[in-house]
Amino acid sequence: MTWQQQNLPADHPPVKSGKVGVLIVNLGTPDAPETGPVKRYLAEFLSDKRVVEIPSIAWQPILRGIILNTRPKKSAHAYSQVWTEEGSPLAVITRQQAEAMQARLGDSVQLDWAMRYGSPSIPGQLQKLMDAGCERILLAPLYPQYSGATTATVVDKAADKLREMRWQASLRMLPPYHDDPAYIDALEEDVTRQLDALDFEPEVLLLSFHGMPQRTLELGDPYHCHCQKTSRLLQERLAGRDLRIRTTFQSRFGRAKWLEPATDTVIGEEAAKGTKRLAIAAPGFSADCLETLEELAIQGRDQFFEAGGERFTALSCLNTSDAGLAMLEKLLRRELGGWI
Repeated sequence: MTWQQQNLPADHPPVKSGKVGVLIVNLGTPDAPETGPVKRYLAEFLSDKRVVEIPSIAWQPILRGIILNTRPKKSAHAYSQVWTEEGSPLAVITRQQAEAMQARLGDSVQLDWAMRYGSPSIPGQLQKLMDAGCERILLAPLYPQYSGATTATVVDKAADKLREMRWQASLRMLPPYHDDPAYIDALEEDVTRQLDALDFEPEVLLLSFHGMPQRTLELGDPYHCHCQKTSRLLQERLAGRDLRIRTTFQSRFGRAKWLEPATDTVIGEEAAKGTKRLAIAAPGFSADCLETLEELAIQGRDQFFEAGGERFTALSCLNTSDAGLAMLEKLLRRELGGWI
């Protein structure tokens, strides 16, 4: 009980206060691998003006009239290929990461998790932490590389919630950690562990990051530079292996020019020039999701084999690996300095 609580008048309603909260945030997922939930998820995601930087008057008729009437069925099928008994892989892993951090950080903080799009929502989880007495909250977007279309949207959503709150929590933000030694250490340890466990030696390792429109780079978004630096630092750590490493970008959408080289294009190029053994890692993703489990591990494998490749693997993300959890704990403890 705090000093303030000890000195409240007898008829004062109970108030919870004085606690520190941590909210881990990832991108989002539909509630089920079905057309309806996928349509709702895509409507929210693709209506974000930071994600699609086209004036609403031009974009919304395309989104509502075409995309949301065609894409959800295809996306639902893709989700159904990776869905687990516990639910969406991204949601399951993010929840597990939060539970692991709660166990590691102990009673000094209250830890929870949210999705930027879908549920549980950032506003709902911020309110939940506030209701539990968390007056100081560390918002932790699990995006190693900063982009306006990812990290900034988390800040936007949190700000929308704060705008309507009379009693606001004090917020801190986990900064991008694309070149943090703890992150590079974790990537080196986990990628090395997985490569050593293979029953073949890859000739090529692709480091595949989520793509962004080329225009974002030209407008000053640091995402491309952050990805390139992560890749360079990791390549330096893996320099002792007999392995050719290439940096690529996946998940193109629409007709605009995107960051290159594209992952699917490079997979085809490598097979065409005789590469028989290929591995892909996705260091920009903190947890496995549709883009890693279906786009890389299934589509990428099929494309490579059809083009003449013989051995293929998509490495897991950091997820709840020992290296990944140790890194996350270190980052959170650093940002909680002075609060716990």
